[in-house]
Amino acid sequence: MRLATMATPRGLRLHVRGRTGYLDVADGTGDPALATLRGLLEAGALDAARALAGGDGTEFSEADFGPAVPEPRRILCLGVNYREHAIEGGRTVPTWPEAFVRGEGSAIGPYADLVKPALTSRFDFEGELGLVIGAGGRYIPAGKALDAIAGYVVLNDASARDWQRAATQWTGGKNFEGTMPIGPELVTTDEADVSDAALTTTLNGEVMQSARTSQMIVDIPSAIEFFSSFTRLRPGDVIATGTPGGVGFARQPPVWLLPGDVIEVAVEGVGVIRNRVVAEEADLSDWKWRPPGSVSVGI
Repeated sequence: MRLATMATPRGLRLHVRGRTGYLDVADGTGDPALATLRGLLEAGALDAARALAGGDGTEFSEADFGPAVPEPRRILCLGVNYREHAIEGGRTVPTWPEAFVRGEGSAIGPYADLVKPALTSRFDFEGELGLVIGAGGRYIPAGKALDAIAGYVVLNDASARDWQRAATQWTGGKNFEGTMPIGPELVTTDEADVSDAALTTTLNGEVMQSARTSQMIVDIPSAIEFFSSFTRLRPGDVIATGTPGGVGFARQPPVWLLPGDVIEVAVEGVGVIRNRVVAEEADLSDWKWRPPGSVSVGI
């Protein structure tokens, strides 16, 4: 089953992909609580949405797609989770998961404009596979991890590298508003096997990242076990599983995202997201907080 959040005259609403088009889940089930993905997951109502998937629905354009997980309460992220990415960044291959958190406000639609923050001159891409928590829980062993996952999404953990590297903690560089496209759909675990899926990031038609999810250092079951060790995973939480080698900062010369660029991330069996980079419009003439060594924020 494939679930998408669509912009409608009634606002963002959860839809299930049908035989043709998409069907509104709340309307189809008669339950208004299922108008959002979080509502569906908290109700444990995936089967109710699945029952609608054989019907004929409404066709939508790419512009209608909202984030597959609208306003996730938190996005738990694995950093440096591919060996090649660790090496290209001059790091040793980690023996303990590198974890950080994105908060609300990060997620944007799979085809929305990706706004380059005005305060960074080193805006980078990170194509990743995302896990969306369904049942969730605490102390979930790896052997039962799939029971906790509702499905998979494609995401781009776009990062302000100058902010990320100005300190030992990554929070600033990873939390600019609207810098994580996510979608295009949530693909349930019974439809996609992502244990060895191809992951590709393309910038203006040129392949920048190419790897397989089987190359992760911390695999999907282990990621669920790790995060549930110290926090209760809740319906609608997202886990970003890390990016492979080929990111912009590690290239010679570095490749930064600039207005007009088109960045695309694909995960085999899950889907493709595509975003055009645009410049943030902001008056920063009196703004003091800029990373050491940063260049003109107008780039």
